Amino acid sequence: MIRPQWKGELTSLQQHAAEQLVAAVRKKENFLLWAVCGSGKTEVLYPAITEAIREGLRIAIVAPRTDVVIELSKRLKRVFAEVPINLLYGESPEHFHPAPITLATTHQLLHFYDYFDCVFIDEVDAFPFHNNDMLHYALHQAAKTPAPHFYLTATPSKTLKSDYRHGKIKGVRIPIRFHGHPLPTLRFKWIGSWKKQLNSKRLPKRLKDWMNQQLKSGRQAFLFVPSIETLEQLDPLVSKMNHLIVSVHADDPERHQKVEAFRQGEIRLLVTTTILERGVTIPALDVAILGADAVIFDERALVQIAGRVGRAADYPDGSVILFHHGITRQMQRAKQHIENMNRLAFDKNSVKASKNKKFP
Repeated sequence: MIRPQWKGELTSLQQHAAEQLVAAVRKKENFLLWAVCGSGKTEVLYPAITEAIREGLRIAIVAPRTDVVIELSKRLKRVFAEVPINLLYGESPEHFHPAPITLATTHQLLHFYDYFDCVFIDEVDAFPFHNNDMLHYALHQAAKTPAPHFYLTATPSKTLKSDYRHGKIKGVRIPIRFHGHPLPTLRFKWIGSWKKQLNSKRLPKRLKDWMNQQLKSGRQAFLFVPSIETLEQLDPLVSKMNHLIVSVHADDPERHQKVEAFRQGEIRLLVTTTILERGVTIPALDVAILGADAVIFDERALVQIAGRVGRAADYPDGSVILFHHGITRQMQRAKQHIENMNRLAFDKNSVKASKNKKFP
C-alpha cells in the first residue's frame, strides 16, 4: 500500500479540500482548487495522488513553467519516494519511462496521445499555458477520454471563475494560508520616470534606498523588473552595490544555478523578470517590483508576485513594494484581490493577527 512520506497535518480547510479532490478522482470529475498563494495546495494533492496511484491510474502533474516543475519534483520525490516519477521539461536530463506519475511542463504534453488517466494542472493561469490554444489542445490530446482534469490556481481565469460559480465545474476555495496569517498587502511607492532614470544610467533613489535596507536586514529579496531590457540596464548599476546582488532571466544560461544559489542563501537579492513570479519558495523574503505600472504586471502577475512573501510558518510576514510612475488599474485590482481574500479568511475566523514589516 502506498503511503505518502509526509509527517505534517492538514488544516481543516485543507482537509476538506483534500477530501473533495479525492472524491473527484474516484468519480472522474473535473475539479477546481482555488487556493491562495502559500495555502499549501501541494500538500492538499497528496491524498488525491495516493488515491490515483492505488487505482492504478497514469497520472500527469503538469505546470507551464520549468521552475515550478523542478520545485514540485523535489517535494513529490520526497513524499512519494517509493513511486517512480518521470520529470520532463525542455532541458531535463531524464528520458520518459513508463511510471505511475509523470511530472512535466505543459509543452511536454505534445509528446503524448490518449495516455493519461487523470491530469493535475498547477498554475493553470500562467504563461505560456494561459490563452495558448496549442497547449490546451495538447492537454486534451494527452489525456484519455473521459480523464478528469484538476485545475490548481490562486488566480483563476474569468472562464474558470464563471464555471465554478455557475456549477459547471466542482471545486473548493482556500482563502487562507496554511499557517493562518493574512496575505501580505501591496504598498505603492512613486519613483517618477524610472525608464528615464535607467536610460541616464541612474538608480531611482527610493529603489536604491530599499536595496540598501534589504542588504542590512538579513532577509533575502526578489526585485522584479518588466523586461530583459530593463534587467540589462539595471544589472551594471546594482552589481556595483554588492556582490550578493545577482540578476537572472529566462535566457540566462546560468539560470538554474543562480536560482539554486538563491535557495541556498548564497545570493541576498535576486533581480529577475517574471519567470520567478511562481513556484520558488524562500522562507524570509521580501519583494519589490520596479515598474509595477508596466503592462506585463497585470492583476494575476502582481498577486502571484506578492504570494512569494510570507509563505513559511516561521516567517509569515514581509513587505511587497510596488515602485511605479503612476498607479494602474491592474495594480488597484491586485490590491483589492488580496484584501478581498484576507476579508474572506477573516469571515471564516481563521486568520491570526500579523504585523507586516513597514518600509519608510
